Amino acid sequence: MAIPWLQADSPLPPTSAALDDRSEAPGLLAAGGGLSIARLRNAYAHGVFPWYSPGQPVLWWSPDPRMLLRTADFKLSHSLRKTLRRFLRTPGCELRIDHDTAQVMAHCAQTPRDGQDGTWIVPEMQAAYGAWARAGDVHSVETWRDGALVGGLYGVNLGRMMFGESMFSHRTDASKIALAGLVAFCRFHRMPAIDCQQATSHLASLGAAPIPRADFEQQVRVLVAQAPAPVWAYDFRMWGTLDLGLPDDPMPAHSHDPPP
Repeated sequence: MAIPWLQADSPLPPTSAALDDRSEAPGLLAAGGGLSIARLRNAYAHGVFPWYSPGQPVLWWSPDPRMLLRTADFKLSHSLRKTLRRFLRTPGCELRIDHDTAQVMAHCAQTPRDGQDGTWIVPEMQAAYGAWARAGDVHSVETWRDGALVGGLYGVNLGRMMFGESMFSHRTDASKIALAGLVAFCRFHRMPAIDCQQATSHLASLGAAPIPRADFEQQVRVLVAQAPAPVWAYDFRMWGTLDLGLPDDPMPAHSHDPPP
């Protein structure tokens, strides 16, 4: 089945037109159209995202079902709880927000998705999401140790909806710490859902579950409309939403100030 080719000003087709699971590319909706900020905002507000490989045109996707992590359902294992407590009490270990989103994206681009070779975060995608980050809708949660970025994730925030994009880890549990930080941030700011795009066993183990596309799109419509989006800044109090048993204030050795 052919899919529509978009011009720069072409509207996205309805998501009901996406290829179904009888095709070789279930969820594929359209191709082309570029990656302008206006195009990206419109796509995400309708539950659509770009995903393509080097040498391909921009491909737009709307999978059915959709993998969603409800922040209330996040599964914090006993071992990860211990890891977080140790991390937050160790001098030199920091969780930072929006400190170096470009570097996070660059590291994520070097990390293939499960079961795939190469990257889908091509240079064009990095440039587009970098511009979108400067416009205020793309954010990163970063795990730092002794002044080095060792893990993190980035995603898109519209209203009270979070769309996860990618994560990486150069140290054991570094990406899990960042994800726990994102969940804590979302709970603290009453953001109930994180889009995970596609199903993986790892995401399922952390509490994500597939839901029908129609239900997902209804949640997106409601949450995106709940403006304004929160201020993306680190607040130690957010960890209280995970019941880690930490004191009310961080240790003096920690520094979570934004870059100058």
